[in-house]
Amino acid sequence: MNTHYSDTRKIDPTRGDTLADGSPNDGDRIEIGPTLLALREWEAAGLTPPNLDAMRKFRWERLTKHIVDRDYGGLLMFDPLNIRYATDSTNMQLWNTHNPFRAVLLCADGYMVIWDYKNSPFLSTFNPLVREQRSGADLFYFDRGDKVDVAADVFSKEVRDLINEHGGGNNRIAVDKAMLNGIRALEAQGFEIMPGEEVTEKSRSIKGPDEIHAMRCASHACEAAILEMFEATQTGMSEDEIWAELHRSNIKRGGEWIETRLLSTGPRTNPWFQECGPRRLQNNEILAFDTDLVGCYGICIDISRTWWFGDQKPRQDMIYAMQHAHEHIMTNMALMKPGVSMRDLTFKGHQLDDQYIKGQYGCRFHGVGLCDEWPLIAYKEGYVEGAFDYELEAGMVLCAEALVSPEGGDFSIKLEDQVLVTEDGFENLTKYPFCPHLMGET
Repeated sequence: MNTHYSDTRKIDPTRGDTLADGSPNDGDRIEIGPTLLALREWEAAGLTPPNLDAMRKFRWERLTKHIVDRDYGGLLMFDPLNIRYATDSTNMQLWNTHNPFRAVLLCADGYMVIWDYKNSPFLSTFNPLVREQRSGADLFYFDRGDKVDVAADVFSKEVRDLINEHGGGNNRIAVDKAMLNGIRALEAQGFEIMPGEEVTEKSRSIKGPDEIHAMRCASHACEAAILEMFEATQTGMSEDEIWAELHRSNIKRGGEWIETRLLSTGPRTNPWFQECGPRRLQNNEILAFDTDLVGCYGICIDISRTWWFGDQKPRQDMIYAMQHAHEHIMTNMALMKPGVSMRDLTFKGHQLDDQYIKGQYGCRFHGVGLCDEWPLIAYKEGYVEGAFDYELEAGMVLCAEALVSPEGGDFSIKLEDQVLVTEDGFENLTKYPFCPHLMGET
């Protein structure tokens, strides 16, 4: 069989110029994306990949509409997840979270400009919705030293010129997260700074058809990675070794990172939120984890499972807790449909037993998209009147949470499913099974 250069250059040698998601079938391209492994798994599962051009246009139109509806001249974004939403481009995402060198300005007329790292403005050129690539938004002390105020002045003047030309000169601009010198420089230009997070979180809360396709694909890839982690897990392995399997399986499918280290074993599961470490899984112990995984297409798949490893059956109190947690998320997700108030998601549905209240999770539901997103649906003990006076809409995706953690106990059960609000109800996007041993089925 002859091997041709034109074949080795392609991501998928069986296809033509484009992949199933409409992106270039070019292994040398700048744009990141799913690997051939993920693409073939999705095809075998009968999944429809997103049309990336349509997905990007949907996000751009949605953000622009939110700007216009609020009578803002533009939206200035520094948060790397908001920049990903607006441009679908990435650049050292985790480093960018604590060294904010990127910024995007979306003007009221839809004109979009990105300021990127000094030598890498080319990273967003694949997306024609990004009209200009610049540099100079790096307004942090490590990079600019005692002249950060000078850099901020230069940057703010560029924003002023763009708003004059593409934002109708409207001085009301929304900003999500900016360094102090940046805010001061923008105010010196006469801008009235409006809350940008409100704009971006509301924009991101409704997923378009192609975002839902992307989420289905990312969820399938995540669950394949979970299965590989499960199959690799053996007693005697450290928590870190087990967690590394999920990272490996995520990355090899084109996933991007994992936001937390929430995997623990045995008594380290209670209290919850202990990060994975050197402890080794023992025979007849619980293992619990929360993926918090940013996967293919930058989509967050946030699901939790608790497993039993051992040659004996779990204790009865463990089985009861698992069944209680399962009932909690299943009963509560059944509340989800358009028009349901977020208040009802707090006060109606399944309530935890008193013995689990102190250790309950920080929320009953939370939104999810490129990461954990608006809204957060608290338990009644943490409810703040007026914070979330909204109703569910079709296209929202929420994670239904359960942490069943006996006060003073030696274990916790952590479960979480990712659920889409449909036109007439809900669809549970999470397919990964629950541990039959802890469910009392074996």
